[in-house]
Amino acid sequence: MLVIFDVEGVLYDAEYLPILAEKVNKENEIWEITKQGIQGVINWEDGLRTRIRALRGLDYATCREVADSLPIMTGARKACRILKSRGYRIIAVSGGFTIMTDRLKRELQLDYVVSNELIFTDGRLDDVRINVDSDKSKSAKNIIKQWGEKKDDIICVVDGANDLKLFDISGMSIAFRAQDVVKDRATAILDEKNLVRIIPLIDAHMGHT
Repeated sequence: MLVIFDVEGVLYDAEYLPILAEKVNKENEIWEITKQGIQGVINWEDGLRTRIRALRGLDYATCREVADSLPIMTGARKACRILKSRGYRIIAVSGGFTIMTDRLKRELQLDYVVSNELIFTDGRLDDVRINVDSDKSKSAKNIIKQWGEKKDDIICVVDGANDLKLFDISGMSIAFRAQDVVKDRATAILDEKNLVRIIPLIDAHMGHT
């Protein structure tokens, strides 16, 4: 049994790049591109590269400080503890960056995390290495195959249009405080900002008592 989480807006109660952009007074510009990418209005990969170019030159210490300050979503720790106690494996697939997901892996005891990587040159933000593109399911398929997980035993918890392809590899999909396009296709919907509330939804779907 496996649960796949999106990161920004799901495990973290924040979007990393818009907060980072506040350091250089580009938050409106970055947030607009972020929204367009999440909504599927623009090519996600191009949008990511555009955002990183706009922030090029920021020092590593600032990027790390912002990453370490991101608030973990209400209920995330408890939800992960419960899932792990029931034998679920937990992975996170993020269009964000290792600078922020490494902390989540450690604090939430995630089994596997895949994310993109910020590239620093001489201690300053220079570029991005894209490991997770707009099709997040590709990033999850290898580990799913390796672990021998069956589709019916896979649950995904996401919020954005750029997460929708995860639905194709999951037996249950939960739209967590999500956009309408995600809600329309999800197995279950949770609008309350408390991730532990996914547990009763999973119980109902999977037949747990």
